[in-house]
Amino acid sequence: MGALDHGRVIAFVPTTDLVRARAFYAETLGLRVVEESPYACVFDANGTMLRLTPVRKLQRVRYTVLGWGVDDITSAVAALATSGIGFVRYRGMEVDDAGIWTSPGGDRVAWFEDLDGNLLSLTQFAH
Repeated sequence: MGALDHGRVIAFVPTTDLVRARAFYAETLGLRVVEESPYACVFDANGTMLRLTPVRKLQRVRYTVLGWGVDDITSAVAALATSGIGFVRYRGMEVDDAGIWTSPGGDRVAWFEDLDGNLLSLTQFAH
């Protein structure tokens, strides 16, 4: 048995503006706030603790920092698009009209950014 076998994963997302990020994650994405302080805004992401952590400067990265597995990606993308979220399209990756890419194995993925430019994703797994 490993030291972390029974530990719970905690997700951290950096933000340069905690108030603005709180509004995005709570109002746009619909996550429930469970704790707030000047040091973090904590959400319940379906049983996983998600901590928005303020940073002075944020270096933009082009890889996914946080993602959700969903049962119906078409509906999830449509709901987020209705909230004003645009989906990222990558050159060389063919996506459908909604911005959903289908992997060679059949998983379907859509990427979008939060207000700090953190890359987030939705995935509907084929299996």
